[in-house]
This record gives sequence, C-alpha cells and structure tokens, in this order.
Amino acid sequence: MGTWMVRALRAVLAVLFAGSVFVEAVMVPLLAIDLEGLKPEYAYLRTPLLAIMVLGLLTAQTVLVSVWRLVTMVRRGTVFSPAAFRYVDVITGAFAVGAVLVFAFAVVLSPGEAVAPGIVLLICGASLAVLGVALIVLVLRMLLAQAVARDVEAARMQAELAEVI
Repeated sequence: MGTWMVRALRAVLAVLFAGSVFVEAVMVPLLAIDLEGLKPEYAYLRTPLLAIMVLGLLTAQTVLVSVWRLVTMVRRGTVFSPAAFRYVDVITGAFAVGAVLVFAFAVVLSPGEAVAPGIVLLICGASLAVLGVALIVLVLRMLLAQAVARDVEAARMQAELAEVI
C-alpha cells in the first residue's frame, strides 16, 4: 500500500471519526431534546432510540480505530502477524454488535403505529446486511490466517536454506 493511499485512508478515517464525535456530542443531545416533544403514545421510543444511536456510534468508532491500527500495521509491514487478528476480531465483533443494534432498532419501532411495517422490514433487511459484512470480515480473517501461516512457513524455509548455503 503506497504512502499516498495510507494518508488518504487515514484522512477518511479521521474525518469519519470526527464526524461521529460531532454527532455524539451535538446531534444526539439535540435529538434528545426533539424527542421530548413526542406524543405520549410514542414517548416509550425516546430512551431506546437514543441508547441505540449512542451504542451504534461507539460501535462505528471501534471499527474506525481498529482499521486505523491495521493500516498502521500495513504501513510498517507487520500486518501478516498474529497481532493483526486482534483488530480483525474486534471489527468482526463490532459489525455483529451493529447488526444486533439495527435489529433492536427494528424491534423498538415495530409495535404500534409509529412506523409502517414495511419500514420495519427494511430495517430488518439492513440488519441482515450488516451481519453479512461481519461474516465477510470473518472470511477475510481466515484468509489473513492462511497468509500468516504461509509467511511463517516461508520464513522457516528461508532459514533452512540459509543454513544449507
């Protein structure tokens, strides 16, 4: 990965992280104020919606930090090491948590007339899509494990060849 790609990716990650902190610090409190004006029959939605939003932002921030660490490992040439598994596992777990949060959002919206049933079904589909991303990251982790194993094997064979020579 070239230097300019690393810088570009880090710039994107930094902007996304800053944006998520802005949403957490400014937009969530404003949303909380707006939700105080809900009709009494929908007042039960306020706390779960805010909790899901904050937890979702924390989950996204976890993914951003883990990707930043992996990019650092790529830049240093140490990504094909067992240390990378920790960050990939965190990303997989964060996407799984994200899928649960999106599904919880659908569950919170499902009772009553607050949201049309089709919208709830679309949100459930989004939850399935987020779970699919978690599974894709899991497959990529398996590929990373194979690459690490091959890298270790290549280093062992190179050491043996150096002894012979």
